[in-house]
Amino acid sequence: MKRNVHVGSDFDDFLRYEGLYDEAQAVAVKRVLAFQLEQDMKKARLTKTAMARRMGTTRAQLDRLLNPENPSTTLATLVKAAGALGKRVRISLERA
Repeated sequence: MKRNVHVGSDFDDFLRYEGLYDEAQAVAVKRVLAFQLEQDMKKARLTKTAMARRMGTTRAQLDRLLNPENPSTTLATLVKAAGALGKRVRISLERA
């Protein structure tokens, strides 16, 4: 019986090999954050305009924050958004 040489590797290994792992991680984290923010906005019955006003920013900046394909969100913007929803940001580093 022939052994499958592809068994044992995983998708993360493939992304690392292709040099795409860090970018994929950033996009995945951003998608989760954008989803959570949108859900919390719905629970609070906040429009984008009202949310931007609470954050002290523009609606365009809020749209960039909520865009899951745009991973370049600053921590300051994320903290403002969380505060506007009565939440706080908690970040931790984990072993890979």
